[in-house]
Amino acid sequence: MESNAVAKYVRISPQKARLVMNQIRGKRVEEALNMLKFAPQKGAGLISKLINSAVANAQQSSDVDVDNLFIKKIYADEGPMLKRIIPRASGRATRILKRTSHLTVVLNDK
Repeated sequence: MESNAVAKYVRISPQKARLVMNQIRGKRVEEALNMLKFAPQKGAGLISKLINSAVANAQQSSDVDVDNLFIKKIYADEGPMLKRIIPRASGRATRILKRTSHLTVVLNDK
C-alpha cells in the first residue's frame, strides 16, 4: 500500500533539497526522521514535515502497518522562480532568482 504527500511552492532551491533527500532515500521512515532531526540544513525540517504528512496519509488506510513504512520515492521538482533585481555598478542591474520547489515523497510498506 502506497501513500504520498506533496509540498508545493516551498522556498528552497531544488538542488539544496535534493542533497538532503539523497541521504534518506530508501530508508525506513523512523530512521529517516531520526537522521533529519539532527541534520543542520534548512531542507531537513521541511522534508521531515512532508514525511510526517505522508505517514498521516498512510494511517487513514486501515490495512497499513506504520512501523514497516519505508521511503520508496522522494524527489524535488523545480517550481516557479521569484525574479528580483539588485543594482550593480555603472547603472546596471542584475537579476536574482529566488527558487522554489515542489517536494514529493512516496511511502510503501514492505
